[in-house]
Amino acid sequence: MDESHSLVYYPLGQLERQAARFDGVSQALHWLTLLLVIGQFLSGVLHDQRHGAAAELLLTIHRSGGIATWIVVLIRLLWRHWFAYLPPFPAAMPRAQRWAAKLNEYGLYALLLALPLTGLATMVIFGHPFTLFQWQIPALMTQDKPLAHMLKEIHETGAWIFALLIGLHAAAALFHGLVLRDRVLQRMLPDL
Repeated sequence: MDESHSLVYYPLGQLERQAARFDGVSQALHWLTLLLVIGQFLSGVLHDQRHGAAAELLLTIHRSGGIATWIVVLIRLLWRHWFAYLPPFPAAMPRAQRWAAKLNEYGLYALLLALPLTGLATMVIFGHPFTLFQWQIPALMTQDKPLAHMLKEIHETGAWIFALLIGLHAAAALFHGLVLRDRVLQRMLPDL
């Protein structure tokens, strides 16, 4: 084994560990986003299996969670732009992998922002009152069923594409952490 690879397996000092990971706020916002997304998928899937008051409650949770997710992602992007520490990719990481990671990241952010908006637009275009958090939102326009159904289809298809991107993101992180051991996975984990 050459020296450059053997350095990866030695424990890093405190300063080097800190330089190789995202800042604490970025980490907290990342994991909060994940929890909100899990809630979104659960409430969406469970809603499709329920009827009546239970379905309406799950839909309210789903809509409200979507808005909460959108707000957290917006804060996350603002933090990332103005204050975050973004550790560099490992020097040995091929350029194609860096581009793939960036494309996946941009896709995730785009869908994190677009999906709540398509869901909310669907509700508005259906032309019915709905609940968001604890507020009752009146019907804001007359119903346009074809457009509402098209937006609902876009929302649901986007959610499955989003799930695929999340799976790729998680698989890549685990591959880096368990196979390559290049500390890419540790970049978003707390320094314990």
